[in-house]
Amino acid sequence: MASRRILRLTGPDTEDFMQGLVTNDIRRLDRGLVYAAILTPQGKYLADFFLKRDGDGVLLDVAESLADAIVKRLSMYKLRAQVAIGDSGLHLQRGTGPAPEGAQPDPRHPALGWRAYTPAPEADDGTDWDAVRVAHVIPETGIELTPETYILEAGFEALHGVDFRKGCYVGQEVTARMKHKTELRKGLARVRIDGDAAAGTEITADGKPAGTLFTRSGGRAIAWLRFDRAQGAMQAGDATLHLDPD
Repeated sequence: MASRRILRLTGPDTEDFMQGLVTNDIRRLDRGLVYAAILTPQGKYLADFFLKRDGDGVLLDVAESLADAIVKRLSMYKLRAQVAIGDSGLHLQRGTGPAPEGAQPDPRHPALGWRAYTPAPEADDGTDWDAVRVAHVIPETGIELTPETYILEAGFEALHGVDFRKGCYVGQEVTARMKHKTELRKGLARVRIDGDAAAGTEITADGKPAGTLFTRSGGRAIAWLRFDRAQGAMQAGDATLHLDPD
C-alpha cells in the first residue's frame, strides 16, 4: 500500500474554499467520504484525494508523493480565505474485511472496502489491492493517474469522483466539454494479457500506437487505450493483449 498523508484543513472558509477548487461536491461530506481531484486550468490531473468531515475541520487523505505539492497548491489558491492547512497526526487504516468503529466505505467502489483514520501506524488487512483495482479498472495515483491524465478518461465519473451539477471549479470547463460535447475515444480499460510486458510498455495494434500498459494482476491488466485501435489483438513487449469486457 502506497503511503498516505492525512492533512487537516480548518477555518470558517474551508468548505466554501474547497468547493470552488475540487471536482466533487463538498456538500456530500454529510454522507461520508468524498473522492475528488484538483485539476489544472487546462483540465488535467494534479492530485486525487479523499475528504472527510472531522469536527470543525476537513481531513484530506492524499498520497505522500503528492502531499507537499497539494499543500503548496492549496496555499497558492487560498489568498485571503480563512483556511489553515496542517498535518492531522492521523494515519490511514484500510481493508475489505469487517470494518472497525469509525470506518467509512470507500466511495469509489464497494470492492474497495473501508477507510479509517486513527493515531495508530498506517496499515491494511492484507487485501491484494492490485487485483481489486484491475478487476474494477480503478486507477492509482502515480500509476494510471499522471499529469497527462484527463479524469474522465480515467473513469472518474464511474468512481463518483466528479459532479457535473456542483458549479465551477478549476478545470471544470474542459471536463464538462468532454462530458457533454464529445464521445470518449481514449481511456482506461481492462485487458487480457498473455506474455511478459512491464508497466509503462507501449501497446500497439497492427504496428500503430494504441496505448500504454499499466497495472497487471494475473492474466489481466489495466491499460490506457485508443478505443478505435483496440478492437482486435494488440501487442505490448512480448505480450499479446485483448480487450476484456467482462
